[in-house]
Amino acid sequence: MDWTWIITIFAIGFLGSFISGMVGIGGSIINYPMLLFIPPALGFAAFTAQEVSAISAIQVFFASLMGMLVFRKGGLLNKSLVLYMGVSIIIGSFLGSFISNTLPSSVINLVYAVLALIAAVMMFLPKKGSDTQDVSQITFNKPLAVILALIIGTVSGIVGAAGAFIIVPVMLVVLKIPTRVAIASSLAITFISSIGSTTGKFMGGHMLLIPSIVLVVASTIASPIGAKISKKVNTKILQWILAGLITATVIKIWISILF
Repeated sequence: MDWTWIITIFAIGFLGSFISGMVGIGGSIINYPMLLFIPPALGFAAFTAQEVSAISAIQVFFASLMGMLVFRKGGLLNKSLVLYMGVSIIIGSFLGSFISNTLPSSVINLVYAVLALIAAVMMFLPKKGSDTQDVSQITFNKPLAVILALIIGTVSGIVGAAGAFIIVPVMLVVLKIPTRVAIASSLAITFISSIGSTTGKFMGGHMLLIPSIVLVVASTIASPIGAKISKKVNTKILQWILAGLITATVIKIWISILF
């Protein structure tokens, strides 16, 4: 067993899970390109896109679970939002994960790149929603939330992501949800979504045991730390961190596709 390889995978998972807890994403937008590009750059065997999407799915499951538990104690979860979007997104993610098993790596990478590009554009659009912390006063368009969650679940299930990196922009820009409530609720929705995508990937036979275990350990440690820090950081800073991460990922993945 190569401990250098294990430490590399752990570091990737720790960073992705820490950011996951802090800005309300599952971590796949960070882990997917890092797992795809860093191991071969360091001389290790490269993962296939199917293997990366499967490993990412299990990491997202545990990272979102741990982050959600931290935010739940702060009373920032909007249960109605989680219910409407959660049920819809798990159906889509389960369907998308099965579809991905029939697709070549190039198509999976392209789907991921397009999804990340849309998320990046949305993060730079003006956000007019109130930043109130009174969860009981928040209202949103329920049919629109259900439809958007179904679409997000399907395309994100294809790449093994739970869709949180686009759920947060959709909540902020389209549904006008306050930032901290969006972050907390998105982690709960991401956890629900990851059940479908993880099950589909496991049944598809692409799940790698050791990398998955390493990422689970990293997620369990790092995600709660990020979630606790998030509660103390200005919401505008959180938005800009997420926007920067998504933009950097978009640039990297599109460069790899085009060149």
